[in-house]
Amino acid sequence: MRKLIASTMLSLDGILQAPGGPEEDPTGGFAFGGWTFPYWDEAASQDMNGLDGKDRELLLGRRTYEIFEAYWPYQPDDNPIAKTFNATRKHVASRTLKQGELQWHNSALLEGDVAEAVAALKAQPGQDLQIIGSGNLIQTLQAASLIDEYNVWTFPVVLGRGKRQFEAGAKPGAMRLVASRTSATGVVMSTYVPAGEVPLGSFAQEVPSAKEVERRAKLAREAG
Repeated sequence: MRKLIASTMLSLDGILQAPGGPEEDPTGGFAFGGWTFPYWDEAASQDMNGLDGKDRELLLGRRTYEIFEAYWPYQPDDNPIAKTFNATRKHVASRTLKQGELQWHNSALLEGDVAEAVAALKAQPGQDLQIIGSGNLIQTLQAASLIDEYNVWTFPVVLGRGKRQFEAGAKPGAMRLVASRTSATGVVMSTYVPAGEVPLGSFAQEVPSAKEVERRAKLAREAG
């Protein structure tokens, strides 16, 4: 079965809205579009850590698909990311788009329930599937336990409001860190895999019973 990998760029407070530019997604009056730009450096550009779609098929929510469709087909042919994105298969999750409205080469609309459609895709032979952005889609597939790996780039900025990767009501679960590196500008590039249920414990010490307190006092007297 092929893997489903989710790659996102997040602020310290978990927001993923409009990382690339002011006009990308102003929904809800979001005023910080393009917040990742000042933190890009040569190391980040060379190590896209799963954000370039290399050797994968793309799985996109409607909003991310529309942003990509309006940008990547118009980039120069020698742009390696554009070359990959434009050529690869693109699976689009949307309740409002029609198949005939998908103009980007090699794009297809997922039919029916999105979790069932993605589960069926994973069971087919082929390249691994790559979600980029698409916060609503990530939340739906995380709730269905369909995501196998998370590539998370955390930028050193707090935005305060906006769309988050995990909103209230996300399915609880533990994550295991399998790789991490930090850019010169402070971007932490991490890879996580799901690790089952949230482990619980307690730092609180058990309060001894009155009988135990008396026993300890007796031992102290005898020792003294």
